Order: sequence, then structure tokens, then C-alpha cells
Amino acid sequence: MKYTQLGRTGLKVSRLVLGTMNFGPQTDEADSHAIMDAALDSGINYFDTANVYGWGENKGRTEEIIGSWFGKGGDRRDKVVLATKVYGNMAADGDAWPNHDKLSAVNIRRAVDASLKRLRTDYIDIYQFHHVDRDTPFEEVWQAIDTLVAQGKILYAGSSNFPGYKIAQANEIAARRGSYGLVSEQCLYNLAERRAEMEVIPAAQEYGLGVIPWSPLQGGLLGGVIKKEVEGGRRASGRAADTLANPAGRAQVQAYEDLLEKHGLEPGEAALAWLLTRPGVTGPIVGPRTAEQLESALRAVELELSDELLTSLDEIFPGPGPSPEAFAW
Repeated sequence: MKYTQLGRTGLKVSRLVLGTMNFGPQTDEADSHAIMDAALDSGINYFDTANVYGWGENKGRTEEIIGSWFGKGGDRRDKVVLATKVYGNMAADGDAWPNHDKLSAVNIRRAVDASLKRLRTDYIDIYQFHHVDRDTPFEEVWQAIDTLVAQGKILYAGSSNFPGYKIAQANEIAARRGSYGLVSEQCLYNLAERRAEMEVIPAAQEYGLGVIPWSPLQGGLLGGVIKKEVEGGRRASGRAADTLANPAGRAQVQAYEDLLEKHGLEPGEAALAWLLTRPGVTGPIVGPRTAEQLESALRAVELELSDELLTSLDEIFPGPGPSPEAFAW
């Protein structure tokens, strides 16, 4: 495994991030534990989750699975850089209550204590805002975060799904308060979805945030989806299905798969390797449902993409260009 600094911090993290969203809904506890053991054995030390994972009536279940894994001992907790998130309402569906969601100081205090209990740990390395809260000023957010840091409950704060201007606003207000500010941003970013290159990633680089792309395969679109369909495998759904329903989108994905077949590469592994070449990227989140999927992701770390291949990938999936040139003269 290769490691890098998380943004401007002194924290060293693996270049792949283990995403745990499937733990509970799609992967049972025993298999989830086996995947986490395999990830740790391979050198992955950065685990990402969220308080709402488990979804529906099972919100919090994913954190509980991670907590039971930590409870097995063997220095598991000490070896892991643990990131979780706050924003969503944790009440049962249809039973929402005021002040039980978003980023008020009240909810942050409540949510972090609940996550610590489920995770069976006394601190969280990176506590992330799952979404922008337009109703809560950053002065209040940072007051709550600084209190948690002083209490030793969290070490760093990060964002997820923030636009570039909110990254700037959050860190400017933090600087005025003498707070450390955001150290990471999780954003939707992959070969087929490159809008983050215009504002989000430049803002993250300017303010010293590590970039953690989520959905690196665009919901399976970049994982050889057409070939799998032809061979009778898992059919596309969600964003991948929407793209393939458009003839132009399907032709684009077919060109991508043909290119990688010509180079003898697996599409999913190449898509992850491409992200590892991108400026500002710390490491993509991989969310394996099985041990085999984890093994495939690990191969991407060692994969070297030629300049010729990188150029061809840019031709198939062109980026938006830098800001402001992408939309100005």
C-alpha cells in the first residue's frame, strides 16, 4: 500500500479509502468484518462511514458493525484512521423531530456522542459534515467542533458534497476564529463526472484539503458494465442505467471499454488508477461488497497508466477545463 498526507495535516493515510456503506444493507456482519480485516492486512488504514449508513429503519447499523469489529481487539482501532459523518436525521422514518439533523451545535453534540457509542471508541479521527447546512452559520459549527476537539472526541473536521465557495467560506471563518478548519472534502468525482475539477478541487487544494472521491466507478458505469450485461451479469442501475439509456452515453462507455480491452486492463481498476493520477486527490473511496471486489481495488494502486492511455481517456471523457476558463474567455 502507498500512503500520503491528508491535505495540509501531518496525518498519513492510505491511497485507497475503505467505504463501508454496504456493511449491513448488502454485506452481513461476518463478511463485513472479514473485508475490514483484509483491508487492514493490505495496508488500508483509512475507513469511512456515516451515522446514517444502514438506512431506513437501520440507520446506525454500519457504525455498529464497525464498532463490533473494533471490539475484537488486536489494535484494530489504533491502526485505523476513522472518518464518520453528521447531517442526516437519525430518527426512524416518519418520526423526525426538530434539532435532530443538520449542523446545529445541538445536533452535532448529540450526533457525535451517539456515533462514539455505536463505534465503541472514544474518539473519531475525522468528523465530516455530510452536506451543506444553509441554516446554520459556520461560526456556530466551528464553536461546536472546537469544543469536541478540546474534549478529545474528534481530531479533525472534514466536508462532503460542499461546493468550492462553501469550502472557502468555511475555512475563512475558521481562520478568523483561530480554528483549524476543514482538512478533507469528499466529492463525487470520476472519469465520467468531472465537474469537481472546475471549483471544488481547486478550492480544496488552495485551502489544504485532501480530496476523497466517492462513487469512483459512477455507480458501476466504469466497471465494465456493458460487458457484464452481455455476459449475463449484474445489470446497471441508478446513474449507470441512466447513462446507458442515452445512445450517446452508451457509445461513450463502449469506447471506454474497448480502449481498456485493447490495453489489457480491467475497466474498474483503470478508473481507480486514473483517479490516483489526478492533482489534489488523496484517495478514492472503494465500497466492496465482497473480498474479491476489495482485491480488484487493491490492484489499482500498483497500476501505471501510460501517457498515451491517459490522453485517450481524456478524449473519451473530456473534463470541463479549469475555472474560469471553462466558462469564460
